[in-house]
Amino acid sequence: MEVLKLIDEIEDIVESGTSVPFSGKVMVDKFEILEILKEIRIKLPDEIKQAAWIKDERQRILAEAQKDADTLLKETEYRLEGLVDQDEITKKANSRAEEIITKAQSNAKEIRIGALEYADSLMEETQENLKELIQLINENRKELRGPN
Repeated sequence: MEVLKLIDEIEDIVESGTSVPFSGKVMVDKFEILEILKEIRIKLPDEIKQAAWIKDERQRILAEAQKDADTLLKETEYRLEGLVDQDEITKKANSRAEEIITKAQSNAKEIRIGALEYADSLMEETQENLKELIQLINENRKELRGPN
């Protein structure tokens, strides 16, 4: 992540700055810090766009899973209608149709659950990254401002 690298740069600048005696303050190049903060502001929306993409991707995966399940159900219904109403064939067909429907529903559920878990984990990771970035930026801003 480029934003984290930029924050590391700010930390390096603060750590290598000239210490002010008898205080926890450090003198740094104001313009250098402000330039890096400007870059962070530019890059941060990319992280937010990534989170939106994950949300859209989750919706696409869910829609695709539902479409596949619907297709399987329609195919099963079509096969059922095409079978002859003879006793043995009908029993076998009904049994097979139930298996197919159960399997299709199970597959659709697995795909849906997997997609939800994947999307949730990606969103959680992005959320944690954003939390860390915001916390770090707030801490750096406090340090830059010094005690008021």
